[in-house]
Amino acid sequence: MDFFSILTMLGGLALFLYGMHVLGEGLSRASGGRMEQILERLTSGRLRAVLLGAAVTAVIQSSSATTVMVVGFVNSGIMKLSSAIGIIMGANIGTTVTSWLLSLSGIENGNFWVQMLKPSSFSPILAIIGVMILLFSQKDSKRNMATIFVGFAVLMFGMDTMSGAVKPLADVPEFANLLLLFANPLLGILAGAVLTAVLQSSSASVGILQALCATGAVSYGTAMPIILGQNIGTCVTALLSSVGTSKNARRAAIVHLYFNVIGTAAFMIVFYGLHKVIGFPFVDMAAEPFGIAIAHSAFNIFATALLLPFSELLEKLAYLTIQEDATEHAAVRYVEEDIRALDIRFMQNPAVAMEQCRKVTSHMADTAADACRRAARLLHNYSEEEADRVRQMEEDVDRYEDVLGTYLLRLSGRELAERDSRTLTLYLHSIGDLERISDHAVSIAMAYREMADKKMAFSNKAQEELTVFTKAVERILTLSMEVFVKEDGTLVYEVEALQSLVDRLAVEVRKRHIKRLRKGKCTIELGFLLSDIVTAYERITAHCVHIAVRMVQVQEDSLEMHGYSEELKEKDRERIHLLYEGLVQEFLLP
Repeated sequence: MDFFSILTMLGGLALFLYGMHVLGEGLSRASGGRMEQILERLTSGRLRAVLLGAAVTAVIQSSSATTVMVVGFVNSGIMKLSSAIGIIMGANIGTTVTSWLLSLSGIENGNFWVQMLKPSSFSPILAIIGVMILLFSQKDSKRNMATIFVGFAVLMFGMDTMSGAVKPLADVPEFANLLLLFANPLLGILAGAVLTAVLQSSSASVGILQALCATGAVSYGTAMPIILGQNIGTCVTALLSSVGTSKNARRAAIVHLYFNVIGTAAFMIVFYGLHKVIGFPFVDMAAEPFGIAIAHSAFNIFATALLLPFSELLEKLAYLTIQEDATEHAAVRYVEEDIRALDIRFMQNPAVAMEQCRKVTSHMADTAADACRRAARLLHNYSEEEADRVRQMEEDVDRYEDVLGTYLLRLSGRELAERDSRTLTLYLHSIGDLERISDHAVSIAMAYREMADKKMAFSNKAQEELTVFTKAVERILTLSMEVFVKEDGTLVYEVEALQSLVDRLAVEVRKRHIKRLRKGKCTIELGFLLSDIVTAYERITAHCVHIAVRMVQVQEDSLEMHGYSEELKEKDRERIHLLYEGLVQEFLLP
């Protein structure tokens, strides 16, 4: 095998991988997000989860993509971990469809129609049709279909190119000796895992193995461990996608790993145990693409059939690996108890229902405020656990908003007292502000996470300035939440004064940063992060003012917030100014 043969093989591999990428993208776009919606709506039923996971993966041609989606759904709270396990198992089965398609290339028959079943025979036709559509059609649905055709054609062309290029390896003794090493199950598993981890696709690595079958030097005894290792290697994508997510999302990724590792161990024990006792004659036979597809499917079906009844044990194992701390458990329980308090039966008594809304909204406000305070503390004492906690609290606030918003809208159709009616309307606006406050808290936490990851830190001077600035924001946060929860309108003046102070401090902090930047005492990247943090605090302040003013409106029978705010400032300008001057002296920048 000379240099040009190697170059041809690598070119074929490149086309194969690119074709697989294009095919997957086309299938995903053609589905129009419906596959994701199906997964999202899944809530129960182990077997149903497996079947849906297999179907979705067969369509989008990537078990990694399915598993990553599942990790995202679990992270956002849309899907429970118990439902995710079945989908992950099904995804492993669905990904074997690619190997079956590629196995068609091994069809050998002189009949014209049988030959037309070979992908290498009909893929040029698909390529011609696809390219013509891409050139002359502007309709998205047709172009998506054309992308699928072209992707498949490129995939098969790359496969054929690889197969043709590696055939001379059959006469290379070194290649045969290398393959003998992989006949050792542990080495074969390691090789398959590494190859798949690098390619980020088990379908791609199985395709390469099928191409190597063209040499005639790959036996089933060599191929089997590699196939097992490929299933372990594909877990890398999900594990990487789970970095920085919630604990439940990380548990979903670890379940994927455990499923494949335990399945591989069990399959090896059964397969090699039986081979030792009765002996499988095909083990020493030259592998064919069709046989590789059978082995790939057999393993994944075996692992799913074996472990599906024990999915609860897999879930417990994930919890043992990524343990649930007290705060996580308490938070989940707390939110769910609040949500259960919004019982539909209370609708028969609107006054009682409104009181439940007051309690839950108050808890939502506390959670949003606590998220901000925790994010602020990351400036001097960063920890991954606290950053994750801020994100979890933001997810809790999102959950509050969804449930409260729906409940309040349904309650608005009932007969309410005049004051309750006004309060309900204002709550519908305020929960949006609370949700945005928690979003900005996450933005602050993520900025500090980026600094920690890149091992960056603000100068001592910048930290001191941010500390003063943050304390001012925390003050307005505390006061606005007190106005909201206690309905104490007397504090609204200090809230207005604090907003002016925060605006002034934000300008000053930015000016001082620019001075440090000009003197070379700060980097541009740190400057961007500081600007992001300051902007997030400014927006938190604006939402705090909205909340405080709206709550006072309930008492004043006014619903035009902007007009009311301006009226308040005009009517009590002197009072607000005196408060502002006192705050300026209290919150002096160093």
